Amino acid sequence: MFGNLFEEEVEEGFSLTSSRGRVAKVGDEPPAPRGRSNLCGIKNQGGTCYLNSLLQTLLFTPEFREELFSLGADELGCLEDKEKPGAKVRVIPLELQRLFASLLLVDQQSASTADLTDSFGWNNSEGTNQHDVQELNRILFSALEHSLVGTTGTTFIHQLYHGTIVNSIVCKECGNVSQRQEDFLDLTVCVCGVSSLEEALWNMFVEEELFEGNNLYRCAQCDRLVTAAKSAKLKKLPPFMTMSLLRFSFDYAKCERYKETGRYSFPLTINLQPFCEESDGDDSDYSYELFSVIIHKGGCYGGHYHVHIRDIDQLGQWEPPEEEHKPKTQKKFKEEVKQVCEPKLKEDDPLSVITAIIAQEPSKSVLSDQLGQKIMNKIGSSWSKKFRKHCGPIGKFLQSHNDVFMLVSNGTRVALKTNPPCPVTEPPGPAEQTPDSDPSTPSDPGAAEQQPGLEHEQTQGSHWFDLNDSTVTSIRESDIEKQFQGKESAYMLFYRKTQLHRPSEALNNLQYKVPVNFVQMAQEENIKVQKLREEFESTNNTVELRLHLAPSYRLENGALQPISKEQNASLSFDRRKTVGDLRLAIYQMQELWEGDMALTVARSLPAGLHLYNTVTDDCVSLYSAGICTNSDLFVWNGREVCGATVLTGAEWEPVLLNVVRPFLGEDGDQEEEEDDRVACEEGSAGFENGGPGLKKEARGFAGAATLGQVREALGEPVESLLCQEHKGRKRGEQGAGEGGGASGWRVFPPDDMQRTLKELSLKDGDALLVLEPQSFDSSVFTLNGDVVTVTTPSDCRWLQVELRPHGGGGEEERRKIKVPAAGNMLLCEVKQRAIEELQLPEQPPGAQYCLRQMDCTGKLLPPVCEELSVRDAGVRLMTTLTLCPGNAPKASQLFLHFSVGTAPSAGMEMDILVEKTCTVKECLKAMLDDVGLDGSCWHLRRLDWCEDVGEPIMNEDASLSELKINNGETLIVTEGQLPPKGFLKLSVWLYLDPRSNSEVSMDFNPTDNGHTEEQMLEAVTAGETRSHSLLMMAGNMAEMRSAGHVEISDEATLEDLKTQVLTLPALQDVCAPTTAFMRVWQLEGRSLERILRGQQLTLKKLKLTNGTELCVQQLLKEEELGLKDVMLNVKMGVPGERCFYPLEELVWDATRDSSPRSLRTCLAAHYGLSPDSLLLAKHQPDKHTWEEVSNWNQQVSKKKKKRKAESLLGAPFHLKDGDTIGLKNLLIDNNRDFLTLEDERGQQRLREQAEQRRKGGQAAGSDGVRPQKKTGSTKSRKPEVALSINVGVFR
Repeated sequence: MFGNLFEEEVEEGFSLTSSRGRVAKVGDEPPAPRGRSNLCGIKNQGGTCYLNSLLQTLLFTPEFREELFSLGADELGCLEDKEKPGAKVRVIPLELQRLFASLLLVDQQSASTADLTDSFGWNNSEGTNQHDVQELNRILFSALEHSLVGTTGTTFIHQLYHGTIVNSIVCKECGNVSQRQEDFLDLTVCVCGVSSLEEALWNMFVEEELFEGNNLYRCAQCDRLVTAAKSAKLKKLPPFMTMSLLRFSFDYAKCERYKETGRYSFPLTINLQPFCEESDGDDSDYSYELFSVIIHKGGCYGGHYHVHIRDIDQLGQWEPPEEEHKPKTQKKFKEEVKQVCEPKLKEDDPLSVITAIIAQEPSKSVLSDQLGQKIMNKIGSSWSKKFRKHCGPIGKFLQSHNDVFMLVSNGTRVALKTNPPCPVTEPPGPAEQTPDSDPSTPSDPGAAEQQPGLEHEQTQGSHWFDLNDSTVTSIRESDIEKQFQGKESAYMLFYRKTQLHRPSEALNNLQYKVPVNFVQMAQEENIKVQKLREEFESTNNTVELRLHLAPSYRLENGALQPISKEQNASLSFDRRKTVGDLRLAIYQMQELWEGDMALTVARSLPAGLHLYNTVTDDCVSLYSAGICTNSDLFVWNGREVCGATVLTGAEWEPVLLNVVRPFLGEDGDQEEEEDDRVACEEGSAGFENGGPGLKKEARGFAGAATLGQVREALGEPVESLLCQEHKGRKRGEQGAGEGGGASGWRVFPPDDMQRTLKELSLKDGDALLVLEPQSFDSSVFTLNGDVVTVTTPSDCRWLQVELRPHGGGGEEERRKIKVPAAGNMLLCEVKQRAIEELQLPEQPPGAQYCLRQMDCTGKLLPPVCEELSVRDAGVRLMTTLTLCPGNAPKASQLFLHFSVGTAPSAGMEMDILVEKTCTVKECLKAMLDDVGLDGSCWHLRRLDWCEDVGEPIMNEDASLSELKINNGETLIVTEGQLPPKGFLKLSVWLYLDPRSNSEVSMDFNPTDNGHTEEQMLEAVTAGETRSHSLLMMAGNMAEMRSAGHVEISDEATLEDLKTQVLTLPALQDVCAPTTAFMRVWQLEGRSLERILRGQQLTLKKLKLTNGTELCVQQLLKEEELGLKDVMLNVKMGVPGERCFYPLEELVWDATRDSSPRSLRTCLAAHYGLSPDSLLLAKHQPDKHTWEEVSNWNQQVSKKKKKRKAESLLGAPFHLKDGDTIGLKNLLIDNNRDFLTLEDERGQQRLREQAEQRRKGGQAAGSDGVRPQKKTGSTKSRKPEVALSINVGVFR
């Protein structure tokens, strides 16, 4: 009906029942087991939610299911024979049988329909095209009827679903009645202008249509035009009545489709007697009850289907979705049972509370992630507020009472070591009753009198489920009323006759009337799945550890240095085992080890290996101890290494400094001096002149060592000066001497000699100049106040030119020569001298070669303008220029990179020279001519700051200089016309919350999340895939998935944007009752920047521009943030430890007061603490530091004599949405330092990255060769395709 208007992204999963099932991306993860409902969902192939909803309805129609299972292989054939010529194998019913058996008996969260859709003759694209479910209902039944021709099931669909309508026309003059009967599979009822199903049926079968006036009827008996009345009645009622609601209509005035979203009610039970031709039977003959509602969510141009189903045979385990919605009579009854049967609970004793909760569970165990919620339900308060202060985290409490509690099911459930039988449990729920028991009979004879509404709730309201593709959740009967209206409303209704009773042996019996061969197949499948899960669980919990043995190391320069190259040993170990088990395994590996063995977490730093915390508790697991994969463990006696005492901890982290000393060359020969000069030049980018006059060596020192101790360790006299590179000078600033330059160094004052390296903020790679007093006798060093100037000697005024031929060439082809140069020398003269000395073939001057500089990563920069001097072009002496093929730009020209279609990779872009005054259109034409493309359907786009294709250049008549397009910039030639003005194309990402996996962590570990942050950051920078990415959320890495793009007017509201985003195929699994359950973030460089608020604000007022990236986050409750509300991530510090409890979201109302006192009061009220006992700090995730928030006094204005208001929304904190606030409760925590081990590791990474940038890194080969020309392609819209199912001939 709607073709491919509902395009959905293909989901990837794992299917055991389908040979073509999708395989999980990471490590072939086995399918997840069934959820708490014990029902199986169906995977969405990309756009098959309509098929899934109909299949679940047919599965939960017991009569249809049993008729299908009654057909054996003698009638349908075998699937193994379907490829044999001449074999009549009825593939569609066979695949439907197999799917139903899998949904009933295989222990998996969702099944695949790939084999079934293959039997339909659908190709891969059909799985991504969504169609109308009413159309599918008719086509599928027709295909089944044709497939079952000649079998005993030929007529079963006709018997179950087909009815008859009789249409009558009565002549008002002669009374002649003309009748015509028609068969129906479903009744299509009107929605427009009708408020209920009963009203629509009344208009169809009770109201008469009169033929009068200009619209007369020709009576066959009167043989003339007469007044007549037309009516319709139901003649034959089928056992199952299907109602299709005409939700979609066409507006002929606007010439567009629209969806009816008004209120349209339908009853749970309906009597069709008033609408039937014969109404003299019993009421039960006309009475129907609702058992399935297929729901459409979205508009007429996109949406998603799911279904509400009543589980008639009670195959699933129904649980109340929300405790507070239970009837008061049922609550009162359960409370009375608890009061009579349970001993008095000691609510102040956590051991008593948890023991009572586990003992009352039927399985005598509780899921770990549900224990916190059950504690809150039990005592009315959370663990954090009630017991955490005295007992610590709930996971540690359980571990400390390991004589009482034990972890089972691979650590996912908590049970008692001794399970005493509970004296009295609650009355069994519907899923716990035996097949022989009557579900409507209470276990207590007197219970029926105490709970009049309970029986109705259990028998009718307790077995409704929402089946939404792979997800199955319990709902209440009253929830069906929510589907009467709105964009998520009922679309098809399925009723069954109340006379259809189910046998008692069918209740709670998943194998009822399932053929034995399918039962055996499911059992084999379950064994296979369980084996896969065990193997995956074992593999997933194996960590790789690197062991460093003390005998292979020595202490040198404040860090441990390896004595030999082979000092590491690898060990694979199960992280669920204890530290004691790991220690025993290492003992067995090292048979010759004598004495004590200490295991200390270590890390390789630039200075060497450094030790941090020693793992002492042998009873904790590796997971709880924070030991993850690729961890470094140092094995030693815990005191010394090779007789030297080793200082451990973050405060003693070694710092690797570059110690620089004067080197004037008097004592060494000329060749050695030249080697040192070159080495110093290539290895030193941190200070301006690391060449002649200076030499350096790398030395490591403990971070807690004072500067005086460093001087003593270097063997320098007390009168020696220690200097740090002067940071005040701008890079590239010329100093004394023509083109020679100079570098400045700041002398450390005497007071700094008592300060540590960490206090002086010295980090790895920093340079430390050591000068003796006699060094100033040379003209190279000049002391002016506290600044030492190092002047470049006059004999170092040269430029090195390296030849890079076509194709890049090998190292032997890259020749280097030194050209004497001065600051006022023209670059064209430098090039000419280089060509002469390299003895290149004679060429016209400047026609074939150009000079290019190279950045610290080895990437070639744009050619320099040879009309300028060395100084004016910003070229420093004693640096290297690359002589490359190509023309040099003139002063009036721009050197631009460009690519066709997509953002180019490094070194793969094409180059062009254009005039600065040329327009964008002229530049585009020149690029198209250069690559051999023609046509007018092209436009230019710029790269954004993260090297992705950015916004289009809209003004094609503007010049490049007016648009501030700079030399060396990259432009993208993109196919297609420029987008219309006023419309925005926005990229949408889906935020995958890692906290949704587990609400309560049993063994909280802030660093063990399966991947180290280094690996995550590498994934971000590497950009391995555009469909998945990582973002920074509250200082932690979180995953987000690309959901596609939306095009929307900038005059649309935020609510319209959310509604359109929900129609994206990739978000079909996101369940949001209203747009208030969605939070939309604006992204800036893969980080969450701000929350869009104001449902009725237009996108223009929200300052959204074309190409803006948005991230959609699903919420568990409605959210309507005010303009001054700030959503903060709050983390409470763990007392005595350098970590935090899991973060919580907190909305802070800063409308009236945005001062620190207001925030402190809000947090104190949230945690139930005194505001004066809280210490606050804001986390800076990019720097891995914490900025303490305290009351401060701002400067008083002299003119107004009024103190400015203290606001955290302004400087220096600038609090915004998503910022992380750390808390310390000073009543129980004396540690005022917010820095965690992860922050220190992050700071170390930043230092290492800075050092790599300083050293220039390794040159990334950039040879200037143009890549192969290719054009970009745009995805064209697929044409609408009619829905069809191919059926063989069986007549």
